[in-house]
Amino acid sequence: MDLSYTPEEEEFRAGLREWLAGVLPTLPPKPDPLDWPGRRAYDTGWQRRLYDAGYARVHWGASATLRLIFLEETERAGAPYVGANFVGLLHAGPTIAAEGTEEQRARWLEPVLRGDEVWCQGFSEPDAGSDLAALRTRAVRDGDAYVVSGAKIWTSHAEVADWCELLVRTDPDAPKHRGITWLAMPMDAPGITVRPLRTLAGSDEFAQLFLDEVRIPVGHRVGAENDGWRVTMVTLSYERGTAFVGEVVACRRVLVEIARAAHKNGTWDDPVIRHQLGSLHAEFTALWRLIQWNVSESERSGGPPGVGGSVFKLRYSHARQELYDAAAAVLGPDALDLGREWTADRLSSLSYTIAAGTSQIQQNIVAERILGLPKGR
Repeated sequence: MDLSYTPEEEEFRAGLREWLAGVLPTLPPKPDPLDWPGRRAYDTGWQRRLYDAGYARVHWGASATLRLIFLEETERAGAPYVGANFVGLLHAGPTIAAEGTEEQRARWLEPVLRGDEVWCQGFSEPDAGSDLAALRTRAVRDGDAYVVSGAKIWTSHAEVADWCELLVRTDPDAPKHRGITWLAMPMDAPGITVRPLRTLAGSDEFAQLFLDEVRIPVGHRVGAENDGWRVTMVTLSYERGTAFVGEVVACRRVLVEIARAAHKNGTWDDPVIRHQLGSLHAEFTALWRLIQWNVSESERSGGPPGVGGSVFKLRYSHARQELYDAAAAVLGPDALDLGREWTADRLSSLSYTIAAGTSQIQQNIVAERILGLPKGR
């Protein structure tokens, strides 16, 4: 498989680099990490700049390779991350682009690209654990609306979101994977209570949602009723396949910074640390090649990233933790300083073996769908 870039793709890269070099020095200061209204304004302001410059459509209006180049170059340049736009740009948007009606694409995609609307993700539930298909939030059809009641947890960016990609159970008597429906829920609808959740790192980008007879128009359903599990697999394929691209580039940059710090404080003389950093360099190089392979496969098939995304997610989530363990070894006692960026990132990395599907779930997917092993009982 040819993983090289075409002249047209390299031309896109060069133009993007030139634009980033000109616009990044003009950005306002970043807001306080705990100020989510301020972070929303900052993140959506950056998204508007991308839109005006013609780069916003790369998320679902361009080839997967151009999207890969875009994420790679913006991260390398130190451009703002998608932040509050994460779910809309990398999860809900691609899903609606792939599965929505023409009217739904016209209604929801452009506001996300412009930075006018922010989405959150209402998938996980307090009692479902890693078994997402065991969700119990009910949706009962009442004329031209669904009446939804239940609870969601780990709802990303719910405090500042305009819309929620929501999974509900519309047929409680069907096998659990077949009675689920994917809905777009307006976050200002009556009956929604948002309760922020504070993480180990002190941030509150997650929340718990309580839904009490929330009415959602049937026209906000993406895909057919009870076909939500298939639609969800489209969402998760993007989440596990390409949503972490920028973070892999960031990890490779952090690895270089850790090596420099090791040279500076003398820990580079420790052969164990040198071996650890060398292994991580090989690991992240391989992960980057795996991303390129997944993107190439996606373009060849004409669909979303496939089960190769689970291979990537499984290994990346552990490699990220190992990266910050190495940072802690290099920093020594300073690794306990919560004011250090690497310390906060180390705490954050602990969630990656859970987020976007636990490592155990990814192992099952790899075993069953790639290796052809029988399902466990």
